[in-house]
Amino acid sequence: MNSIIPIVTIIITLLGGGGFLFYMKMGKKTTKTSDSKEQQTANEFVNVRDIRDRYLYTRDNKIMMYIKINPIAIDLLSEREKKILTKQLTAELSAEQKPFKFLAVSRPVDISPLISEYSQLMAGTSNQKQKELLRNEMFVMSNYALSGDVVERQFYIMIWERCEEGIERELSKRCCELSSRFEGCGISCEILNQQDIVRLCNLVNNPAYSHIEDTGFDAAIPLLANLNSED
Repeated sequence: MNSIIPIVTIIITLLGGGGFLFYMKMGKKTTKTSDSKEQQTANEFVNVRDIRDRYLYTRDNKIMMYIKINPIAIDLLSEREKKILTKQLTAELSAEQKPFKFLAVSRPVDISPLISEYSQLMAGTSNQKQKELLRNEMFVMSNYALSGDVVERQFYIMIWERCEEGIERELSKRCCELSSRFEGCGISCEILNQQDIVRLCNLVNNPAYSHIEDTGFDAAIPLLANLNSED
C-alpha cells in the first residue's frame, strides 16, 4: 500500500502540470486571435485603400475628392449681406444633383507664421525689454498650441463616385464645377492634393491629431428665415 502512494502522487503531478501547460498554450492562441481581429477591425474602419494625386480610393470600391472651404467672417456682414449670400449659395448649390458630404473638423491653430514674425522682430531689435516681451509672448503662444486649447474649425466638401474605368475625369470635372460655385459667391476654396488628403485622414482618424473642443448644444427645432423679406 505504501508503494502505491508515491506512484499516485507522481501521476497527479504530471496530470496537473500537463493541464496547466495546455491552458497556457490555449490562452496564447486566444490572445493572438483576439489581437488579429482587433487589427483587422481597425484597418477596415479606416477604409482607405490608396491615395494618389487628388483621389482617395476606398476598400468598398469608391473614389473620393475633397474641397477645402476657406472660412469667411460672417460677423462682418450686415443682415442684408447675409441674406444675399444665402440666396446666392442656395441658387448655386441647387444645381448640384448628386449627394455630397460636408465635413467640419477641429485642429490646433497654426501659430508658426506668428512665431516666425516674432523671431524676426527679436533679431532686428536691440531693446532688451522688447526682446523679453517677445520671448514671453512666444512662450505663451507655444503653450497654447501644445495644449490643444486653441483650435480652429476647418470645412470640407467630399464628393464620391463608384470606382470604374475613366471615372477620375468625370469626378474631377464635377469637383471643379462645385468649387467654382462657391467662388462665384465670393467664398474661396481649393481642391485637396495627395498630401492634404493624408493630413485630413490623420485629422479625422488619428487620435494624436484630435483635440477636445467644448460643443454645448440644446435640443431645438431649426427654422428657416424668410429670405423674401427685405430690410
